[in-house]
Amino acid sequence: MKTVLVSGAAGFLGSHLCARFLKENFHVIGMDNFITGSKKNIDFLKKNQNFQFINHDVSKYVEINNDLDYILHFASPASPIDYLKIPIQTLKVGSLGTHNLLGLAKAKNAVILVASTSEVYGDPLIHPQNESYFGNVNPIGPRGVYDEAKRFQEAITIAYHRFHNLDTKIVRIFNTYGPRMRLNDGRVLPAFIGQALRGEDLTIFGDGSQTRSFCYVDDLIEGIYKLLFSNYNYPVNIGNPNEISIKDFAQEIIKLTNSQQKIIYKPLPENDPLKRKPDIDLAKNILGWIPKVNRNEGLKLTYEYFCSLSKKELNLKEHQNFKSYNKFL
Repeated sequence: MKTVLVSGAAGFLGSHLCARFLKENFHVIGMDNFITGSKKNIDFLKKNQNFQFINHDVSKYVEINNDLDYILHFASPASPIDYLKIPIQTLKVGSLGTHNLLGLAKAKNAVILVASTSEVYGDPLIHPQNESYFGNVNPIGPRGVYDEAKRFQEAITIAYHRFHNLDTKIVRIFNTYGPRMRLNDGRVLPAFIGQALRGEDLTIFGDGSQTRSFCYVDDLIEGIYKLLFSNYNYPVNIGNPNEISIKDFAQEIIKLTNSQQKIIYKPLPENDPLKRKPDIDLAKNILGWIPKVNRNEGLKLTYEYFCSLSKKELNLKEHQNFKSYNKFL
């Protein structure tokens, strides 16, 4: 039986990856320190005898006694709310955490896949964004801690590939949604659904003309799985190119939730991208991958998940205050 280590296992994407590898009959080692992940996300995984969990911060030295065949590095705050509150941890998990897991992959002769992001393109000047685009990023802006952590992550990963001949994969993830998203993480989809379920007006930042492209989580996981077992070592965009303006998306959520809320407008945060749409030709050509779940279907499944949350979870405005994590920086 092959063994895979998934960092960020208690997060949205990490928990789905663990479930997929268990389904494929892998021994799965999940690792998380719950800074943004949730124990609830992995409760169902613990019932599987092939799942092992380690509570650990990958920014610190990682020691695994088992043989490892694959490592997937998905540990990182991924919400602007999180990485504005824990900027140093965000930088550390993208730099020190990546370095630790690359060293582990080298020691174990394992394949490593790292989770990068469309945020490496910043506020793009080309549309749609392909993998050859260098990006338009402000390294010292409020969002820079996440963008630059991921850009460094890509740089050191490729350095290990070129210098140590390590088998590396890099996935650039575009906006993804689905069950086990955090309702209070500040991103537009859970924010809109949460506001609708609580009877609040939907908040748009800016004039709503900015665009996003939303990929359902099952499609994303399939793309990542295909990339891991491919022969390609450089960045690949995985996302759904079906683009929509935030204003139109708000109307879709109002229709989906059958709510009567108004839309209110607030100033656009600094360096918030105005456009986001993946060029997925590379994924089509080398992986044979295309997204299959349309937005209407995916939103229904996601809405059903959010409707299943308790009243306490629905009204929880903040994941945590991060005080204990900021104490020793």
